Amino acid sequence: MLYCLDLLNRKRLDTKEVHIGDLLLGSTNPIRLQSMTTTDTMDTEKSVLQSIRMIDAGCELVRLTAPSKNEAINLGEIKKTLNERGYLTPLVADIHFTPNAAEIAAGLVEKVRVNPGNYADKKKFEEIDYTDESYEAELIRIEEKFTPLILLCKKHGTAMRIGTNHGSLSDRILSRYGDTPAGMVESAMEFIRICEKNDYDQLVISMKASNTLVMVQAYRLLVAEMLQRGVVYPLHLGVTEAGDGEDGRIKSAVGIGALLEDGIGDTIRVSLTEEPEFEVPVARKLAEKYQGQKNDLFLEKDISELPYNPFEYQRSDSFFVHNIGNHQVPVVLGDLSSRQEISPASLFGFGYVYSIPLDKWNVQDLAADYIYVGKNKISFELPGTLGIISDVDTWLNNYDKKAGFYPLLSTQELTKIDKHQKAFLLVNAEDEPLEIWKEYTQLVLVLQTQYSNKTQLYRYFRLNYAKKGFKNPIILREHSVEKDAETFQLSVSSDMGAAFIDGFGDGIWISGAQPNQLINSTSFGILQATRTRISKTEYISCPSCGRTLFDLQETTAKIREKTSHLKGLKIGIMGCIVNGPGEMADADYGYVGTGPGKINLYKEKTVVKRNIPEGDAVQALIDLIKEHGDWVETTI
Repeated sequence: MLYCLDLLNRKRLDTKEVHIGDLLLGSTNPIRLQSMTTTDTMDTEKSVLQSIRMIDAGCELVRLTAPSKNEAINLGEIKKTLNERGYLTPLVADIHFTPNAAEIAAGLVEKVRVNPGNYADKKKFEEIDYTDESYEAELIRIEEKFTPLILLCKKHGTAMRIGTNHGSLSDRILSRYGDTPAGMVESAMEFIRICEKNDYDQLVISMKASNTLVMVQAYRLLVAEMLQRGVVYPLHLGVTEAGDGEDGRIKSAVGIGALLEDGIGDTIRVSLTEEPEFEVPVARKLAEKYQGQKNDLFLEKDISELPYNPFEYQRSDSFFVHNIGNHQVPVVLGDLSSRQEISPASLFGFGYVYSIPLDKWNVQDLAADYIYVGKNKISFELPGTLGIISDVDTWLNNYDKKAGFYPLLSTQELTKIDKHQKAFLLVNAEDEPLEIWKEYTQLVLVLQTQYSNKTQLYRYFRLNYAKKGFKNPIILREHSVEKDAETFQLSVSSDMGAAFIDGFGDGIWISGAQPNQLINSTSFGILQATRTRISKTEYISCPSCGRTLFDLQETTAKIREKTSHLKGLKIGIMGCIVNGPGEMADADYGYVGTGPGKINLYKEKTVVKRNIPEGDAVQALIDLIKEHGDWVETTI
């Protein structure tokens, strides 16, 4: 099943052009940037002022929630006030449980977003055994409920986004397809077929999830389905509940970037638990990387089949070299080769803290597994968990008999080492794998490229590598000269995201102009975002909107402060019930707004404590984690 135009070269997917007011989306138009207000839609002035801040920041589509008829009606007043102040940016009404609000909004704003899982179905987490006849009866019921909105959109020239969300699939879809990317696609396709039956094609489609693997696989499946049908609608990309700060940016870049790399995506929203105007510059930096879809190196290869399934995660098979490969978690490499001298303090940025009074090392959670020192020599005792990589000649002269030290070399230098020596071999992704490598039984391949279209070059090497039967562990290496910290994180995350999502890569090695601590946290962040190595607490935190029932930013900060030491735990923080219950299925614990000042706590997708006063809810969450045996006391 083809899901993009060219697996080895960046080519933008040709999608249907959609009119959103005067804004053109899809086809050859630029990747459009959008965000969503967090204000109460009934507060016209606050909503207008926030919309203006978003537009001034570069937002090309402003989305506002319309949970009831009153908010939908007030969208007209917000639009009128914006127009009077000289702002003509199209508005989007965000609808979930209220078809009547959607029908009102269709006559007032340029676009309506509906969620198939919430629009015509009620979610009770019930498993229903449908016959083909009873399932068809449900589809007829949905068509009757959805068709009036389609006809109104046709009448008013209003566009529509069919926005499937992994966290709010209906019980009907879950019962037949499970909690899967395939279920997400079918949820959207049911609504697309009804639109097409009514000759309505001004559609934008999305497949959002907080899990980047699920999100990417769902979009790929959707594109494959649309390509087979011959009609490809434009796609809205986003990782829902990405979180805040560094984690939110890396996670968004991994998921969105993996799709943009393959030419998929016509509009993006970076969902951060921050003010919406802060989302737009991040989205712009990510989109700018892909405008023009440049191929530094054009690759040609007949691909009759892939050595992996792009719609399901499976780790690439590799043999075991010490702690690398063979389904071990990917390792993280740090780089100190540019230092003139290396001291114990040099390792701080890579998660190792040396105490002089105690004469001992403190190894932190985000501690790199290996450090490359180049030609430098190490004159002090190292923590036992750390491996040191040096240039082969430095290794031969100083460390060839010392445990924990390994050479880095080129193919031309292979004859300098024993064929059973553990070593790291520099390999260019654009080059063919060489049979001589197989003679060296403990080689870890360090894959690098000078070209910018790294996703395609990694994939090209993987195809050649698999065809020739290689099973050496692979470290993905990238050197970035980017001096802006945020752009650096977005760039390297999008470069490496697709490979790890597709199960390719036994380690990550990033170097560049940024501080070592930032490089190290970015490396671990990419592995966390791709679910390949969990090294810290993960927060599935929604970006807030007008439905939010508490201060999400403040609450997220409070929960982080108390729980950030719970390595590997996933905590969902949701402003309301729209995606809350569904996203709890992907989290260990959930904190969900259920009414003004009231919080429900979840264990996975089950509500275990209801209507807790907001002031008591963070402590109640901690007590719940303790009750289930997942709490550990911090050592700090």
